[in-house]
Amino acid sequence: MNLARITIFVSLLLVEFCFANNGNLDISAFGGKPNSDIAKALSSAWTQACASTTPVKIVIPGSTYQMSVLELKGPCKAPIEIQIDGTIKAPADPNTMKGAYHWLTIGRVDSITLSGKGVFDGQGANAWKRNDCHKNYKCKGDSMNLGFNFVNNSIVRGLTSKDSKTFHVNVISCNNFTFDGFKVSAPNNSPNTDGIHIGRSTNVNVINTDIATGDDCISIGDGNKKLTIQNVVCGPGHGISIGSLGRYEIEESVEGLLVKNCTFKGTDNGVRIKTWPNSPVKITVSDMHFEDLIMTNVRNPIIIDQEYCPWNQCKKQNPSKIKISNISFKNIKGTSSALEGVVLSCSSGVPCQDIEMANVDLTFNGAAAKAKCSNVKPKIIGKAPACGDGVSAGGS
Repeated sequence: MNLARITIFVSLLLVEFCFANNGNLDISAFGGKPNSDIAKALSSAWTQACASTTPVKIVIPGSTYQMSVLELKGPCKAPIEIQIDGTIKAPADPNTMKGAYHWLTIGRVDSITLSGKGVFDGQGANAWKRNDCHKNYKCKGDSMNLGFNFVNNSIVRGLTSKDSKTFHVNVISCNNFTFDGFKVSAPNNSPNTDGIHIGRSTNVNVINTDIATGDDCISIGDGNKKLTIQNVVCGPGHGISIGSLGRYEIEESVEGLLVKNCTFKGTDNGVRIKTWPNSPVKITVSDMHFEDLIMTNVRNPIIIDQEYCPWNQCKKQNPSKIKISNISFKNIKGTSSALEGVVLSCSSGVPCQDIEMANVDLTFNGAAAKAKCSNVKPKIIGKAPACGDGVSAGGS
């Protein structure tokens, strides 16, 4: 038996041993070594796991690894868990990503778990320097750390996304998907680094999660239904945002959101709904409920902005066509860094309906914050800023 055949034989034995060890596949058996590119090893482990008719765990042990762009695709025959305990680093040079939308994409799978204490380090500093998307809507963005497309009945638990080149996580067309104990970390001056973006998905839950980044902590795009965000700490960042919506003709309505027991620290916004004026589409935003929130030095703790037009990238001659209704803000307290702690700027074409504020206690420099409202008549319950003046003790 020649040396090449012996090498292949030993490699197969290692793979069989790792698989037999409680159904685990260690990437070292596929050539994954510390301080080297593990994309090929992880891809090989995934191929074997995906073909298995019994559940499989892929293990990336505690160490530091490199990884080039990778896509893991299903459908697979049984549940898969990927346990990451090491730090995986993306290429620091954004040009080596070859225009990939995501650094790691997981698509068309059912029942996948990503777990561990590991870190996906996007090494985004070089990408941030050249990013002009905040003022150039035709910009070409760099790769996001993690992309989940058509992923169902799955969970991401305990991991960290660090210094992504743009969005940290992109969740598109997923159902029954949970982030639990997840962490996002990037400086407050990192542009377009939304923590978790959710689009056209149903029953997505973000719980017990800590997000510090340079853009929205969580951004909710069009076509979403039945989302829950609970026990999240946001800051620095731009808060939790629905939208922006109404910029494109193919957008779908957003329905059903609960944001509960969340804390915002030094963010530009707390909870926000933003839609573009002069919108080419008529859709609705409804059944949104924000409860039991703490604001600490937040510039806009509560804001509906239906004239969202960053860097004058739109025309405002026609009002937004997005209808906002059945929205409640309950038990929200803390400090605003602006006098107007509540801004409800609704569309003159389709005014907001069924807006409720109950027990909203916000202060600015030790005094009660105020509310600024247009094209809306919110129902006030208990203590809350009244539109146009100070604090109301009730009414409508």
